Amino acid sequence: MVPQVVRKYFFTFFLNRLVCNFLDRHRPPRNFGDRGERIAERHLLRLGYYIVGRNHRSRYGEIDLIAVDEKTVVFVEVKARASNIAGYAAEAVDDDKEVKISKTAAEYVRYRGLHDSRKRFDVIAIDFEGKSWTLRHFRNAFESAIDD
Repeated sequence: MVPQVVRKYFFTFFLNRLVCNFLDRHRPPRNFGDRGERIAERHLLRLGYYIVGRNHRSRYGEIDLIAVDEKTVVFVEVKARASNIAGYAAEAVDDDKEVKISKTAAEYVRYRGLHDSRKRFDVIAIDFEGKSWTLRHFRNAFESAIDD
């Protein structure tokens, strides 16, 4: 029997690395936003999250990443900026964007039958500076802007 610690290590690190390598080879980034989403996805995988959806669209808007963190469904908005001339990436999620994300998440929850699960909204901000970048992960960045 395999010890629990070894199994957890295997799934958390080895399989996530395989998934990241597969994504790198088979899904080259089409634009700047895709590059930021890919970096955010790898960050979440390293933290032990499971990615269950990407670029989920509804009539209200789009959610970049949908992940599961233990027993919580996490809706992730990824913002990437090449420079801070127009402001930092974290400042790009305003009240209107929160409402769009909340409505899209509510539709996803209804469609998947996840009414009883815990939900959380995260924002991952990536600021590029030349060839390097800085990632900031804001857990529970905002509450749902609509009544479920």
